[in-house]
Amino acid sequence: MLTRRHILTTAPLAAAATLLPARLWAGSTLTLGDVQIDTLSDGSLVLPGDFILGGMPQDEVAEIVARYGLPTDQLTPPCNVTLLRDGTRTVLLDVGSGPDFQPSAGKLAEAMDALGIGVEEVTHVLFTHGHPDHLWGLLDEFDEPVFPAAEFVMGQAEFDYWTDPDTVNSIGEARASFAVGAARRLAVIADTVRLVGDGEEVLPGITARLTPGHTPGHLAYEIGSAAAMVVGDAIGNHHVAFERPDWASGSDQDADMAATTRVALLERLAAEGMPMIGYHLPGGGIGRVEQAATGFRFSEM
Repeated sequence: MLTRRHILTTAPLAAAATLLPARLWAGSTLTLGDVQIDTLSDGSLVLPGDFILGGMPQDEVAEIVARYGLPTDQLTPPCNVTLLRDGTRTVLLDVGSGPDFQPSAGKLAEAMDALGIGVEEVTHVLFTHGHPDHLWGLLDEFDEPVFPAAEFVMGQAEFDYWTDPDTVNSIGEARASFAVGAARRLAVIADTVRLVGDGEEVLPGITARLTPGHTPGHLAYEIGSAAAMVVGDAIGNHHVAFERPDWASGSDQDADMAATTRVALLERLAAEGMPMIGYHLPGGGIGRVEQAATGFRFSEM
């Protein structure tokens, strides 16, 4: 197994000419035999701290996040889109936010340009779940799929949830726009999307693993025979999610189920030493889970 880190820089000459800093795309590459996995930055989110930390024991939360150099009032998690290439297929796992969610996100097109990959080269898109920062980059300004040659794959339970007309009324006011946005985008691909279930080999060497709680039908994707796992938002940060995975998080739609899923997933990843790719984890998101004195810790690769 070979790992390496790279920094992609776009438009340095133009940036120098205007005295603006060049945009840097930090990512990681993981090579597994003939498979190359890159993480591409879609930018970052700007979230009120209580969106994730609300409801947790605040004294203990403050102590944990301070050790990571973070505040508790606002968090800016990165967004790592996974790109998998094996010489035949070019696969994206999630598509980022697009232009309609937050101005700090929706940068995937720039990251792909920096790597020299055109949207028409993408053969498959596998969705972990239907939240805006993972799904809303699906369509262009004309409501056409950004990746015109791609086959789209989503979990059956996740697709059913976001296309259910009752979801907008049951999801809660704070997330109602998530439901509206997901339903509109999924309607465009409803006749062609391939819907899959837990344990199904969605592509040769890629198996769907149901990891519910963050959303009802959230999927992780296992690559190879325990060679690596793309966990999406089943493990949503590198601090409290690792140190206290049993705590309920405000970012999860079913907090208790998500905590149960998170503990089981971290235990497996640590026991097997399996590399993982997390959507909101630092350094491009590729690393390993290590058992700690209490809970776990994320070790970048």
